[in-house]
Amino acid sequence: MLETAILGFLYEQPLHGYELKHRVAQLTGHVRPIADGTLYPAIKRLERAGWIDRRTEPGSRAAPRHVLTLTQEGRDELRRRLAEADGVDVSDENRWFTVLAFLRHLDDAAAQAAVLRRRLDFLSQPSSFFYEGERPLRAEELTDPFRQGLLRIARATTRTELDWLRSTLALLGAAAD
Repeated sequence: MLETAILGFLYEQPLHGYELKHRVAQLTGHVRPIADGTLYPAIKRLERAGWIDRRTEPGSRAAPRHVLTLTQEGRDELRRRLAEADGVDVSDENRWFTVLAFLRHLDDAAAQAAVLRRRLDFLSQPSSFFYEGERPLRAEELTDPFRQGLLRIARATTRTELDWLRSTLALLGAAAD
């Protein structure tokens, strides 16, 4: 999802590497810090693919800065990735947040709704962090207060997201009519 985040932030405006790293870290950094050894190779891959252009500008105090701009092909690639988000993109919370952060760049309300429906389908499946055989355990079945807390927090978060998904899908449906 690092590449998707890079494409998403550059879709909004040209940025130099430090600004881009800061924005990506704000989106995912509290969970997965972004190292230079991860960010800059990803930028180079996107550049080789023709999705990013790099130009050098004089630095304000010292060395020149490399400003990154999204090409039209990069814009198209971001929209493709957003429209096709499925599987782990909608089931892994960090990947989902990255998709959700940039889903507005997908101009078609029906395409946005399709992505949200895939997330809704995922969240509608019974699940837990803890199982008895194949059966998901509910918070009320556990005696460990910490595991109970984890499941209660997850349940509340899921309910809130389900409410948001349903209301947003209704809005997108109305926009498509």
